[in-house]
Amino acid sequence: MRRLRFDISYDGTDFNGWQVQPGLPTIQGTLEDVIGGIEGKPVHVAASGRTDAGVHAIAQVAAVTLENPIPPDNFRRAVNRLLPPTIRIRSVTEVALDFHPRFQARRKTYEYRIFREEICPPFDRRYVYHHPFPLDEAAMVEAALLLEGEHDFTAFAAWDTKDALGASKVRTIFRSVLTRNGDFLIYRVMGSGFLKHMVRNIVGVLLEVGKGNLVDRDVCARLQPGNIIKPGPTVPASGLFLVSVEYQ
Repeated sequence: MRRLRFDISYDGTDFNGWQVQPGLPTIQGTLEDVIGGIEGKPVHVAASGRTDAGVHAIAQVAAVTLENPIPPDNFRRAVNRLLPPTIRIRSVTEVALDFHPRFQARRKTYEYRIFREEICPPFDRRYVYHHPFPLDEAAMVEAALLLEGEHDFTAFAAWDTKDALGASKVRTIFRSVLTRNGDFLIYRVMGSGFLKHMVRNIVGVLLEVGKGNLVDRDVCARLQPGNIIKPGPTVPASGLFLVSVEYQ
């Protein structure tokens, strides 16, 4: 038996997220079908995290255990030939049998892209949130910095089936930065881990700051343990990208 780690890029627009769902197209399901065909039996592809429907990845990390002796680079070529063009395996390396892309990840970076001009080019529409309306972008930049550090992100997390287990929603954000890049407003966040819809809810709150509906103290109130503020608003998935996953 051998364990292969691979880095994947995908356009999530036409998929119902990462996780296998019966009767629906998913990234994990597509990979397992293709790799299972090469292996000659069902396989399980584990990822660093479950991206939601419509979310994209520049560098998702996944792993699979195989018996097939195919060299890593040949494996990459073989799988890419069979995958749809919206999913590409960028690199493959052999790793220890106990490597797990989720449990051993130390940092993840996400990016959210907002297109600010009146007319959104048709070539960008699948990969941005088009918001051409007035915003106080300077206030949003300052509010983004408030999220750095260790906080309880319950007020930024959507309900998850795992909530019944009572898992902590405390996460550490190492970097939270909003910048203007031409016609794009780009939010980039690096953290120890992320909850369901957490980045999309953060961006939704920052937009409320930009509209003048919230101020810095409202953002801070959402980070206080025990608050009962409902999560949201949640921005569309189209603008969200998993940029990188880091390991020791």
